[in-house]
Amino acid sequence: MPVSRPILASTLAAAASLALVAGCTSTPAGSEPESVNATDEAGAPAAPAWNTSPASVAAIGDSITRAFDACGVLADCPEVSWATGTDPEVASLAHQLIGDPELLATRSWNLAESGARASDLPAQARAVAAHDPELVTIMVGGNDACAPDLASMTDTEDFRADIERAVEIVRESLPDTQIYVSSVPDLLRLWEEGSTSALARTVWGVADVCPSMLADPVAVTAEATERRDAVRERVEEFNAVLESVCAADALCRYDGGAVFGYQFTADDLSKWDWFHPNARGQAALAALAYEQISME
Repeated sequence: MPVSRPILASTLAAAASLALVAGCTSTPAGSEPESVNATDEAGAPAAPAWNTSPASVAAIGDSITRAFDACGVLADCPEVSWATGTDPEVASLAHQLIGDPELLATRSWNLAESGARASDLPAQARAVAAHDPELVTIMVGGNDACAPDLASMTDTEDFRADIERAVEIVRESLPDTQIYVSSVPDLLRLWEEGSTSALARTVWGVADVCPSMLADPVAVTAEATERRDAVRERVEEFNAVLESVCAADALCRYDGGAVFGYQFTADDLSKWDWFHPNARGQAALAALAYEQISME
């Protein structure tokens, strides 16, 4: 963008004034001037300011972000995605941040993949750079906890390594881009909400949905309870990883466990699998994300 002459003149005048002041200091010749970067009260570099209104959004993660089974059976429905959806009834995060529906196609990108685990996140993070978004959203971990059995769940340290690498990739290519990290939903609550429905139990069994948590949904034996508790504990470990990795990046915001703690009901779930959020559930996720990102 061209610089106007008045602005240029003011800039040159300011520079000259700074040079005059510098010449009057007692800094020894040849030494480096003191840093003028902002610092906090302890003298450490201050964290960069969080932009509460980023103008573009790229989303990475799994089937929840792709809005799988939200509109039809066994199909993605990205138009109702909590992150980048275009359906005004959902009021996606991108829709609320960008405002103009006509701009959503050029300022938001859904790079998530149904079925993705944390190990798939670095590849998705690499794809983000081409779009240069002001905000990247991350929601992943459900598939890492949903496994054929407890032994097949993703190891927590492997999960950490994948999340760290994904954040590193974003940061290496996009040093000024903000990152929003969602917590993993509470899968135990999913079981609690659906286990009383004969239809939900049938769907879970026929489709083999998240067997580590949802297998034998009517069983209340000690073994079944321990299995479900173990899955929930792994989800809590994943969320602790997401929080700590995000905390290490000055331009990252974790949702504080908002998604994990959300008290969703059967009305928020897909009627096709009783597992993924439907349009109403997606709208709830969008509202939670917008609240966190727009917070001063």
